Amino acid sequence: MTQNWRFAPHDESQVRRLSSDMKVSPLLAQVLIARGFRDAPSARSFIDARMTDLLEPSSMSGIEEAAERVIAALNAKRRITIYGDYDVDGMTATSILLHCITLANGQCDYFIPNRLDDGYGLNCDSIRALHEEDPSRLLVTVDCGISSLKEAALAKELGLELIITDHHQMSDQLPDANCLVHPRLPDGNYEFPHLCGAGVALKLAWAVCQKLGDGQKASPVMREYLKCAVGLAAIGTVADVVPLVGENRILVRYGLNALADQAPLGLQELMKVAEIKSDQRLDTEDIGFAIAPRLNAAGRLGQARLAVELLTTNNQERASQLATYLDELNKNRRTVERRIMKQAKEMVEENDEWANHSALVLAHQDWHPGVIGIVANRIAEHFEKPTVMIALDSSSRTGQGSARSFAGFDLHAGFSSCSEHLLRYGGHQAAAGLKIDEDRIEGFRLAFSEYAASAPQPSEYELQVRIDAEVCLNEITKKAVRELDCLGPFGQDNPRPQFVATRVKLAEPPRTMGEGGRHLSLVFQQQKTKIRAIAFGKGEWASQMEAEGGPFSISFAPSINRFRGFESVQLHLKDWISEKAKTPLTS
Repeated sequence: MTQNWRFAPHDESQVRRLSSDMKVSPLLAQVLIARGFRDAPSARSFIDARMTDLLEPSSMSGIEEAAERVIAALNAKRRITIYGDYDVDGMTATSILLHCITLANGQCDYFIPNRLDDGYGLNCDSIRALHEEDPSRLLVTVDCGISSLKEAALAKELGLELIITDHHQMSDQLPDANCLVHPRLPDGNYEFPHLCGAGVALKLAWAVCQKLGDGQKASPVMREYLKCAVGLAAIGTVADVVPLVGENRILVRYGLNALADQAPLGLQELMKVAEIKSDQRLDTEDIGFAIAPRLNAAGRLGQARLAVELLTTNNQERASQLATYLDELNKNRRTVERRIMKQAKEMVEENDEWANHSALVLAHQDWHPGVIGIVANRIAEHFEKPTVMIALDSSSRTGQGSARSFAGFDLHAGFSSCSEHLLRYGGHQAAAGLKIDEDRIEGFRLAFSEYAASAPQPSEYELQVRIDAEVCLNEITKKAVRELDCLGPFGQDNPRPQFVATRVKLAEPPRTMGEGGRHLSLVFQQQKTKIRAIAFGKGEWASQMEAEGGPFSISFAPSINRFRGFESVQLHLKDWISEKAKTPLTS
């Protein structure tokens, strides 16, 4: 069996007891135990997580003051401007607060920086322009600002009232804004540290709605708005790849239902172009692979305002136009992405000395700064190293970079250790961005790789893939998969149950599919049971598996595939090994 697989301990008597106590199948009981739920009360509490389990907004530092400042601006009929970020988390957070304040009859607008011209987060030029246009406005950031020391100081100097709401990594020094809202403030005691920007914005909107109501409960109109806002928060939560546990899991669980029942008009149109049926049950994959990429394409290609307009418009014709346009932007993004991916791989292969580097730093003048983040993630996975990709601007001789982690490496700590080479940086452990002078790239490459080499390395245990159970394919029925779905929604830190089956053969030759044959379609057979499988981004496995011929041991996550009204079990192939071989042949 491949050394990358770590099987959860199996206690048959414990499985039988939990199965009996909860009246669930032994397979679900085994997965619950594998994930740490060893008794019925704790398992039932996880499965039945409710909206009432969400923490009160007032328990987050800064929220009460921020809500009072918003209410005061509403009462004074001052303009309130939401300053968002250009990714999906920022777009949904912006839309949540914009809708809230507009419903409260407030004068509200929003500003989204252009990714290509303005860069990430607050910037001084924008603050000056906003102040000059209306010095009495209230400026509220979402999903950005917690590291904007210089920008907050400028706002204070100008007399511009500034509320910062964010969830990103903080520096040792905090910005001097009128009010800070963040789930991990040093003087705070908020019990759930993993909210995304849209989650924080939802908590602020909730607090505003309470104050507009009786202080504890929102009015009926605002309660209906909050149900819709939970759907937007779910999109931001999935798209930002924060842990889908605790409050995040609750928000996504109920947010998916809200999107199915009362999605904003623009989202309804976007789901149509993404071919998500109106009567189809939504899951996190629909957000991650269909909705979020189309919204993200607008931000990556410098048109994030259009995505916010889509999420907030009440005009049917405009919603349809915007959805179609974002779909086209996403197709363009994929074309650019494939080209950059090819160039990046060639660059690594042409520089033999980088093989000994513990991290990759790649730069090119023809790369689009809005797309490099996606490619950095794939390069990090392919070469199994933290990766920074930099799009160079020949006119300014600077580069804008996006980085993605590998095996838990802390990118923010790495950038902090090399900050003398950078003009600015921000982000968190798994994903980060930077700006750098072109002539400092080589020095940064060496320093960053040196830091990565000296940083704590993941243990062999940490690199192993957790397997919930070994099964026979005939156990993976539609009924079984539907029962396992109660553990969802699935995502970061709460993945779909992953199983291993042995002595599995190919029922027919593997077939590549998708653009450039990037994905792989297979049919596996174990005794009399045949099940279709797909391996995303693993088209190169086709020739390897055909050459080996089987039998195989396979690692997979099962799901229900819905197509043209029919449902069938489909396996997402994660890993495999030929049982003839001594070592795994996966890449």
